[in-house]
Amino acid sequence: MSKQTYNYAFVFPGQGSQSVGMLSALAESYPEVRQTFERASDALGKDLWSIVSEGPEDQLSQTHNTQPAMLAAGVAVWEVWKNHSDIRPAWTAGHSLGEYTALVCSEAIVFEDAIKLVAERGRFMQEAVPSGVGAMAAILGLEDHEVVHVCVDASKGGVGEEVSAANFNSPGQVVIAGHAAAVERAIIAAKGAGAKRAVLLPVSVPSHCGLMRPAAEKLDALLQNTAIEMPNMTLIHNVDIAAHTAPEVIRNVLKEQLYQPVRWSDSIRFMHDQGVTCFIECGPGKVLIGLNKRIAKDALHFSICDPDSLNEALEKLNG
Repeated sequence: MSKQTYNYAFVFPGQGSQSVGMLSALAESYPEVRQTFERASDALGKDLWSIVSEGPEDQLSQTHNTQPAMLAAGVAVWEVWKNHSDIRPAWTAGHSLGEYTALVCSEAIVFEDAIKLVAERGRFMQEAVPSGVGAMAAILGLEDHEVVHVCVDASKGGVGEEVSAANFNSPGQVVIAGHAAAVERAIIAAKGAGAKRAVLLPVSVPSHCGLMRPAAEKLDALLQNTAIEMPNMTLIHNVDIAAHTAPEVIRNVLKEQLYQPVRWSDSIRFMHDQGVTCFIECGPGKVLIGLNKRIAKDALHFSICDPDSLNEALEKLNG
């Protein structure tokens, strides 16, 4: 009989953790993986598992493919976990796109609805900014407020060119986004302020900044027609570090999420302060476990993405 454990949180990665061949080893041992991707493929009308398992990489990297692929991957791992452990987390969150995975796994949104929703979300994001207009960069080694100050100054250097903090990922790691020229100015300023590294990221879409407002308006129209229920876990949202139960409020924070920063450090810190002592990253890659260990240093951290990591988590957490 499953039991909800108050001090456990399952967290779900977003775009950037994808890779050709992800979850292939898990799929060989656990049929839930292929079954989940079959449901996603049926919803989209194309073979998503083929794109994930065979590529090519540039096809998987297209935003309207990446987003449903990552959502399906996170849900697939969650399905495997549910079938092999009675432990259910009381808390959940997702990094950017991963928030949709958390909503599905907390039974707030039907899986097929979410798959179609994030495919369109990816398409809207890609269409919102012409190629070369926007950019993102990683700033390492500065305090959050220092990065914010750098962005404010860099936004003053060109007419109508803005840059802002997009992801507060962990202490000393912030991603910025905005107009390409303003991002370049911010990189130079960050280095001058003492950043250990300030580098452009190889992305086609400047997420979580003002350039995404047109995409957010289009997404909002779809969200209004998407059925949303109250999550059965306490789901912490990226935008305001709060849990919401009203569907209209959840729709609004999902809309705002496209052009507001992902406050990941605050999300993990908040859950940890509320008593969460174990964070489990559920999905391909190990991006979040690296961030989470730097945010909640005295908590337990696991990342489930293949049979070995699944077995390790099952053995240690099931006792």
